[in-house]
Amino acid sequence: MSKRSLKTVAVLLAAALCGGVAAVTPAQATQPEGKLRGEVERVLKEAGFVGISVEVRDGDRRVRARAGTAELGTDKPVPYGANFRADSATKPFVATVVLQLAAEGRLSLDDTVERWLPGVVEGNGNDGGKVTLRHLLQHTSGLHNYTNDMDYDAAGFEEHRYEHLTPEQLVAGAMRSAPDFPPGEPGDPEPEWNYSNTNYVLAGMVIERVTGRSWREEVRDRIVRPLGLTRTYAPGDDPTLPAPHAHNYHRFPGSTGWTDTTVRNMSWADAAGELVTSQRDLDRFFTALLKGRLLPPAQLAEMRRVVPAGADFQIAFPGLHYGLGLMRQPLECGGYRWGHGGSAEGDFVRNGFTEDGRRSVVITASGSVPEEGPLLRAEAALQKLTDTALCEGVK
Repeated sequence: MSKRSLKTVAVLLAAALCGGVAAVTPAQATQPEGKLRGEVERVLKEAGFVGISVEVRDGDRRVRARAGTAELGTDKPVPYGANFRADSATKPFVATVVLQLAAEGRLSLDDTVERWLPGVVEGNGNDGGKVTLRHLLQHTSGLHNYTNDMDYDAAGFEEHRYEHLTPEQLVAGAMRSAPDFPPGEPGDPEPEWNYSNTNYVLAGMVIERVTGRSWREEVRDRIVRPLGLTRTYAPGDDPTLPAPHAHNYHRFPGSTGWTDTTVRNMSWADAAGELVTSQRDLDRFFTALLKGRLLPPAQLAEMRRVVPAGADFQIAFPGLHYGLGLMRQPLECGGYRWGHGGSAEGDFVRNGFTEDGRRSVVITASGSVPEEGPLLRAEAALQKLTDTALCEGVK
């Protein structure tokens, strides 16, 4: 896998343990506690995580498990009900707002970026007149991923930890590079595809241009408040995570130890990955989305119309197809799982939802190492855990 590919996978989703493992009480779950506990312990060991937390739902029954520690040097367990950074799991929230605006007739997925943001996507072969909103939401625009240029070592991370970046600055950075390929053609079942956070920063800017309000306000008023997502919010320049939370740890290139990356300004992620959330909130959001509570049938069908992800992503995520802010992968037991993961320096967010919405799993983990071997081992372990949870449920 190329260096660019590793960065891409690491951003998505772009890997001295102490503490124990626990599960909810038997009254809340029919699955033997030891089964999920054993799976989580296996993932912790195979992936080399510092800590991991998992919540599985089967209908209205739930089971939870955790392993590792919430903070190095302590015996604090990873807290249940923790707040964490959603990272790229922010994208389906933003895509949902765009699709709601399409349903209201306030924009069209076939509108060009140039129509709404004149002069923003141009230079070095970039042409906003050829990139549509559909291209943005499906990652078929070809626009360069600005986060591929944020290749920090530990000292660089400390230098930029509290930096405020505007969406205009982020997009301007992407425009310094030529597009990776021309935008996909309408109706092409297998257009070229690359995961680019630039797409969703632009989508957030379009939301503001159409509504006169920020994407953060629109996500809050259209999704967060109606669904009662009490732990989901956009932090803006607030670099902290509210308690309870686990710490995030990343081993930067050239470093032999962990850097605590928990506290940081997430403005660099903007509409591509800024949200803070919880396992229960993510479950409630995706379940409502897939059951048609947030979008009319026509727009939900558009969201679920998928194309194959690029070859880079197929290495870590076999069979991955991408809709409009939704990921689809085959399950080992047949059928598909839907959702959208995320990653940043120090943390992983993975989730999966069966097509009928009956079963779900939300996983958070800390301890990332941006090298090919550790990264692929971590992803393989998380994929296996997701499949096991969705195929076997809470039994």
